[in-house]
Amino acid sequence: MGLFKTRTAALYGVDALLIDVEVDVYRGSAKDFFMVGLPDTAVKESRERLKSALTNSGFGYPNQAVTINLAPANIRKEGAGFDLPMALGILGASGTLPEGAADEFLISGELSLDGGIRPVRGALPMAVCAKEQGIRKLIVPAANAAEAAVVEDVDVYPVKHLREIPQLLENRAERSTTAARNDSAPHVPNALSVDFGEVRGQETAKRALEISAAGGHNVLMVGPPGSGKTMLAKRLPGILPKLTMDEAVETTKVHSVAGVLGEHSGLLRERPFRSPHHGVSNAGLVGGGSGMPRCGEVSLAHNGVLFLDEFPEFPRNVLDLLRQPLEDGRITIARGGISLTFPSQFMLVAAMNPCPCGYFGDPNRECRCTPPMIQRYVGKISGPMLDRIDIHVEVPPVKYRELREDTPAESSEKIRERAERAREIQMRRGYANARMPAKMIRKHCKLDATGEQTLEVAVQRLGLSARAHDRILKVARTICDLEGTENILTAQLAEAVQYRSLDRTYWV
Repeated sequence: MGLFKTRTAALYGVDALLIDVEVDVYRGSAKDFFMVGLPDTAVKESRERLKSALTNSGFGYPNQAVTINLAPANIRKEGAGFDLPMALGILGASGTLPEGAADEFLISGELSLDGGIRPVRGALPMAVCAKEQGIRKLIVPAANAAEAAVVEDVDVYPVKHLREIPQLLENRAERSTTAARNDSAPHVPNALSVDFGEVRGQETAKRALEISAAGGHNVLMVGPPGSGKTMLAKRLPGILPKLTMDEAVETTKVHSVAGVLGEHSGLLRERPFRSPHHGVSNAGLVGGGSGMPRCGEVSLAHNGVLFLDEFPEFPRNVLDLLRQPLEDGRITIARGGISLTFPSQFMLVAAMNPCPCGYFGDPNRECRCTPPMIQRYVGKISGPMLDRIDIHVEVPPVKYRELREDTPAESSEKIRERAERAREIQMRRGYANARMPAKMIRKHCKLDATGEQTLEVAVQRLGLSARAHDRILKVARTICDLEGTENILTAQLAEAVQYRSLDRTYWV
């Protein structure tokens, strides 16, 4: 009997922190089981899982007292991923494993009562943590192996049962799995993915979404029910530039920590598309909750699209929580003395009806809403929120002739190629146009005399804010990049202004 140490990791936001698991088995009653180091309820409940798993795997449980210390003690430990390192610690402290057998490994896994090893959240951040700490061997559940193996220079050992591990530790068995991680890894589109070629009509809306994809701009689509707003929004990820390797790793980390990655999943290759219901809570949208703060929909949409259908139906206080992530590309959540920052650089795509009944301005349906009703409906969206949406576009009902047209529409792949060329131009400047710093707008968005006059008239006539002024210039810059021109032309500026016309004229 004695002291045995293993190492694991605790999730802290979208990162993982190294944790030492110190197990001491000593003379005393077998009923004495003590755990210290700020464990949460799931960790405290591990005693019965450990006892059953060790017994049913043929190792037995020591008829001695057990004390487990999770260090450092000032970090809160959550989840059942500590089961496996604690079980191995008990085996080592009982003399079943040789001293120092686990020194080269970082270990994580949840135990079932029969000794089987269940998947855990955050295997990818744990692999990153192991590499940063100089640990080159990682033992994880088999269901998490592909995810963890994304990290270079870390050997991943997938295990399915507790019985496998002592032999692995003693023999240093070469059972590691690797995954290709190179910047030229191909993008494999989902066979069930939707395509812009399926959309009939709506050329103006398609053009607006192409500009949005090219520059990373937020979009608001306004139109009656059935005009195709949701259909267009779902096809937007298909025309966005492909994920870079760094973006793919960042996105996969968020989904891994949130527990939505799926078993046996490796690196995410498609941009996420999140579409929460308008009844979503504050914590569901931006993150939070009891205990350790969790990421919300804005973080799950990182490097992808957050689609808010029926935009005015979302509570105004919930929508206003989007201001920080829209501006900063991250969200900071403070709960119970813990402050965590989650990445949330997403494109906001919102859709709404023009009025409560949905048929204001429809040439074929009569609107029964009064002006005050329309004002109240639209007033649910604050001015600062509208200012943060770069492109406002009307989506009218599709005409019958367009609906029945046989000529195939342009495919998502062709639109994506143009968006990627424009984005490459922007990346040479260091950022997508939607993220262009204010101090760089004058440098990259120069106007001639005619352009200055056009913009001045637009700002004064529409009563636009300084933020809206900047966003017009950014959208105009994206149009230039799509068309391959160096300077912003008057026609390009006019098109950008057109996408702000809903700011004032539509609602009065």
